[in-house]
Amino acid sequence: MKFGGTSVADAERLKRAARRIVAQREAGHRVVAVLSARGKTTDDLIRLAQEVSATPDPREMDMLLSTGERISCALCAMAINDLGHKAISLTGSQAGIVTDTSHTKARILDVRADRITSALAEDQIVLVAGFQGVSTSRDVTTLGRGGSDTTAVALAAAVGADVCEIYTDVAGVFSADPRIVPDARKLPLVSFEEMLEMASSGAKVLQLRSVEYARNHGVRIHCRSSFDDGPGTLVVGEQETMEHALITAVTHSTEEARVSLLGVPDEPGAAARIFGALADANCNVDMIIQNEPLGAGRQAEVSFTVPREDLRDAQAALQPIIADLGIAAIDTEPESGKVSIVGAGMKSHPGVAAKVFATLAREGINIDMISTSPIKISCVIRNDQVPTAVRALHAAFELGAGGIEAERPIGEAAR
Repeated sequence: MKFGGTSVADAERLKRAARRIVAQREAGHRVVAVLSARGKTTDDLIRLAQEVSATPDPREMDMLLSTGERISCALCAMAINDLGHKAISLTGSQAGIVTDTSHTKARILDVRADRITSALAEDQIVLVAGFQGVSTSRDVTTLGRGGSDTTAVALAAAVGADVCEIYTDVAGVFSADPRIVPDARKLPLVSFEEMLEMASSGAKVLQLRSVEYARNHGVRIHCRSSFDDGPGTLVVGEQETMEHALITAVTHSTEEARVSLLGVPDEPGAAARIFGALADANCNVDMIIQNEPLGAGRQAEVSFTVPREDLRDAQAALQPIIADLGIAAIDTEPESGKVSIVGAGMKSHPGVAAKVFATLAREGINIDMISTSPIKISCVIRNDQVPTAVRALHAAFELGAGGIEAERPIGEAAR
């Protein structure tokens, strides 16, 4: 059971989470719970760091940021003990979560859950601080925004849990953000593949890496509300889903930055050097477009997107490459947005891309970049046009509570 920051934001919510944990224990289940930092605690800690340093040291940031989740776990353990059950709170390192050495964005390498399984055998409820672990060099590390989801899935895999329940302030995964599309529909079932594409294109219900981990280790995820007992959304293997809708959801992000490198030499290895430098700086590149030169001696243009929070690191990583390769200029747009449609039914249905582009054109929305996969189409657009694009695409593909456009067999598209 994983509880997000809003689910433990104050004393009453934390006690509610404690009661839900105890209820599962009293129903006969052995329980491991992962807690996030309370409310805006992480943001407050980041602000404290920025008060004393313009560029806080990443190692010390991890030491600082890991405290928020530890506070939540200790307080919840106290509440559970008062309810008559035995609980023990553990840091990420005490729980055996081993990561690589990438501070602020570490990846889990192993989970040595001996201490957890011993506590469960002693009839204890185990509370683990999310979002953190210990590196192979014995430093405290954190897993990046939303990392408590990955903590929970990794622990579920390590202990062989029946299900990993992710409790948030929303009732599940929706066909679009309900704050933008009031008639967005809650999805009872989503495949790992669809959820991966949704998470990578802006859906914030689950962290992308947690879905990757769940798919790779066969962990069933149940996204549900902290504030009511109703069922949420199950994220499962594709073989467990039935008929696929043509389009499952419209997702969006308003936290994109576009980078364009102008005058890139048309020679082997140029792209490798550019994106190798970005990888070394731990910058997550999403879309990539390269315009090939038309004649001998002409130069190419390379554009790509990164999360806005990575833009400064990306620019710093590229500066020596720009000089070495003789790239003419770098142009950035820090206020880009992205809108995507996701659906497994797209694999066998022609005309989806044309419908997306026609819908955006009717709204007067210009597309800067396009990226596709077998079950996703993403468009980079102006940030301020994202809400309009989401609503238009949601309506065009009839994703609201009143209906959903189903996948039709090949050959019926024109009927």
